Amino acid sequence: MTTTSTTTRRVKLANLVPDFYKAMIELDAVSDTGLDPKLAHLVRIRASQINGCAYCTDMHSLDLRELGEDQQQRIALLPVWREASKFYTDQEKAALQLTEAITLISVDHVPDDVYEVAAQAFDEKELAQLIALIITINMWTRVGVTGRMEPGHYKP
Repeated sequence: MTTTSTTTRRVKLANLVPDFYKAMIELDAVSDTGLDPKLAHLVRIRASQINGCAYCTDMHSLDLRELGEDQQQRIALLPVWREASKFYTDQEKAALQLTEAITLISVDHVPDDVYEVAAQAFDEKELAQLIALIITINMWTRVGVTGRMEPGHYKP
């Protein structure tokens, strides 16, 4: 995948379709209601990593640290969380597995066993919020990747 182009100007959705962008912000504001904030940022980071969105990965890593996440290893090992499972709770592992399935929905269409693990780890309302959060961060990463948003500018 080629991502280096300095000649193509990318549109800024916030400037050109402000109503759409505002709706995204409003959706984002309610997408993680009721979920543990640290878990929500782990989910956001993982989806951002999968989608190759450096801006969102940077942003949510900083936000997670701002929430007091002091285990740098948990953030660093997120791409290989299965191999480093001792750093994550069972609920976080269920959320990460569901995040990967929804983010890569064209691969396996969210297998029943993955969904069931998440359904056991969360009550119905939390599961619905988790799904909403995963869908929302996938939307944001598409904005970030398409617009070639660069990391290093976000301040928590």
